[in-house]
Amino acid sequence: MKNPLSNTDLFKLSALLFVSFAFFYLGKRWSDGNQRILFFSSYTSSRASQQNGYVSLSPNLNKSFDISSLISQNQSLASPYIVPSPAPVDPLPPPPPPERFGIVNEDGTMSDDFEIGEYDPDLVETEWNGDRNGTEATKSFKITRYEMCPGSMREYIPCLDNVEAIKQLKSTDKGERFERHCPLNGTGLNCLVPAPKGYKTPIPWPRSRNEVWYNNVPHSRLVEDKGGQNWISKEKDKFKFPGGGTQFIHGADQYLDQIAKMVPDITWGHHIRVVMDVGCGVASFGAYLLPRNVITMSIAPKDVHENQIQFALERGVPAMVAAFATRRLPYPSQAFDLIHCSRCRINWTRDDGILLLEVNRMLRAGGYFAWAAQPVYKHEEAQEEHWKEMLDLTTRLCWELVKKEGYIAIWKKPTNNSCYLNREAGTIPPLCDPDDNPDNVWYVDLKACITRLPENGYGANVSLWPERLRTSPDRLQSIQLDAFIARKELFKAESKYWNEIIESYVRALHWKKMKLRNVLDMRAGFGGFAAALIEQKFDCWVMNVVPVSGFNTLPVIYDRGLIGVMHDWCEPFDTYPRTYDLLHAAGLFSVERKRCNMSTIMLEMDRMLRPGGHVYIRDSIDVMDELQEIGKAMGWHVTLRETAEGPHASYRIFTADKRLLHA
Repeated sequence: MKNPLSNTDLFKLSALLFVSFAFFYLGKRWSDGNQRILFFSSYTSSRASQQNGYVSLSPNLNKSFDISSLISQNQSLASPYIVPSPAPVDPLPPPPPPERFGIVNEDGTMSDDFEIGEYDPDLVETEWNGDRNGTEATKSFKITRYEMCPGSMREYIPCLDNVEAIKQLKSTDKGERFERHCPLNGTGLNCLVPAPKGYKTPIPWPRSRNEVWYNNVPHSRLVEDKGGQNWISKEKDKFKFPGGGTQFIHGADQYLDQIAKMVPDITWGHHIRVVMDVGCGVASFGAYLLPRNVITMSIAPKDVHENQIQFALERGVPAMVAAFATRRLPYPSQAFDLIHCSRCRINWTRDDGILLLEVNRMLRAGGYFAWAAQPVYKHEEAQEEHWKEMLDLTTRLCWELVKKEGYIAIWKKPTNNSCYLNREAGTIPPLCDPDDNPDNVWYVDLKACITRLPENGYGANVSLWPERLRTSPDRLQSIQLDAFIARKELFKAESKYWNEIIESYVRALHWKKMKLRNVLDMRAGFGGFAAALIEQKFDCWVMNVVPVSGFNTLPVIYDRGLIGVMHDWCEPFDTYPRTYDLLHAAGLFSVERKRCNMSTIMLEMDRMLRPGGHVYIRDSIDVMDELQEIGKAMGWHVTLRETAEGPHASYRIFTADKRLLHA
């Protein structure tokens, strides 16, 4: 094989490298020791120079020049080889001080040390109104830290304490002043309702059934008015509840035994599971039914005994502020297995019995109405006349007087429409129109007509407790839903879903360690969240709220043996401040933010939540930033968690704890 490089070529290449290195070395050496400029040129005067560059010496070698005159004459001309000095730059302003939120120590550092009396120091923040300039901001909104409301608002219920709206009512003869009159848009709550001075962590259930802290509900009027009836008494720093009532001064347990003995079919905790107590006082009737596996919706207006519902909730008993006046109550038809009224101060026969017709609407087919009042047992002329009116009205309603004994009378509602249809023509009250929806209850006026029972028997044939909790009820098929065929599958899927979620909360978030008693589910669906808490043996009760913005699933909730209420979350809820230990909302804000500000709902949540209480919001990612900022602006301790689906899921879990704030 021929060598690609001959000896001649190799010699030429070596010579070229040697010459190049020699010129480089000599040029560098001369330039270091002499004032001269070396030019590397590609001069084109000859053919050879086009191919090879050469080095030449400057002709100004060893010459001196005075260039000062040239500079003075040509100050406006800039040499292309001279880089001008940069113009002086003004110093940057100092950075703004960092924004601070919460409590700042004297040395300017953040502090998590909160302290007040016997309250959990981790849940207390003092001087909340001390710094009003703090803000919480994101890329699209800015939220100023909310101030504390005046001390006079510590028991404020916005829709029931609207004095200006109540003054403008044309009439209050029928109890209109006790109904909802909410503030107009833009005039609602915009501050944090304070706790009373000396507020303490509520006494846990079941001790709370018998005693609560005086400072948490500092009102003694009921002691003065009802102490002789064994309702309530005050001992040192506590209220005591002996368990009596106006018509059962010897105790609720004895009274409940008497009712069951009068009517053997009234089997507490089996056939009778869901009860309403009208004019409940401090709710001892409902409190003593709880150990018998009966859940009671205790209701009373905010009247002269205005704190009775607050006492009930502080005791850990289900209760709501509500009044029989001119509108339907926010509960569905056929909701209650038994409705009880003991000296509830309601004239059931007024206006052709329109109030008792509302009881009839809410009473389950075959359900019972128990009335303990003076007309039952007193033989005065006025009381006897009232009794005759009551007998006449209940007869026209087709109610059967099952038993009258002592001061108690018990009626039973029919199980179908046959009695109604066989009445004489023109009998008052008439049947409601077939197109009347008895479950349409939000701001609907009372109707002086008898609610028809479903011809298919839906609502009457519920299972016994506790089987009814897990059984898909018949009325699941009649309520309005997007699904038409797979409703039972939806019901089962929701139950399984919440059972798994609560199991994970117990396992990972240690829910069993939280002292939960009063729980509010703000978007309840079929009641799966509440049912899962029962299945997991939590010693609590749940108020299931069905928003007006969705499908009305309340009939299903009641058929399962749970309680609930219809509500619009763009308006305040009818409860006292500091009445719930846990507020739970799944998918609520992504729906309601299209209708009202999320801050409106969050401020209402803060009003209802006890200091030390918890918030769990399960919702889409796009609402979480704003929820976090609002929560911080209210002084909550906020955490954002991933769901079990992992970091790429479209949902997150917002958790918060409410601190005890003092101005």
